[in-house]
Amino acid sequence: MNKFMRILVFFDLPVKTKAERKVATKFRNFLLKDGYHMLQFSIYARVCNGTDAVEKHKKRLYNSVPDNGSIRMLVITEKQYQSIEILVGNLKEADRNFAYEQLTLY
Repeated sequence: MNKFMRILVFFDLPVKTKAERKVATKFRNFLLKDGYHMLQFSIYARVCNGTDAVEKHKKRLYNSVPDNGSIRMLVITEKQYQSIEILVGNLKEADRNFAYEQLTLY
């Protein structure tokens, strides 16, 4: 049985020039198209079904990172992710526990 995991991506990209903003937007759009959702500004997460899926999405991420800026990735289990505590603010839909039956495999 595969173990559900989450990939968290944290990034700071320069956006001072029009060209830098274009690169940052392209990276953000890649994340959204690849199934990530925004947790906070510049923090995105996606659910993966097992280590094979994690490796596939890690490769996609490595192939899409811009040349400039700071990007970090953290892979955690779904159980670890569920221990997250929100100190200020309200829960959003993306913060709710992952329902396994909602995962669609292609």
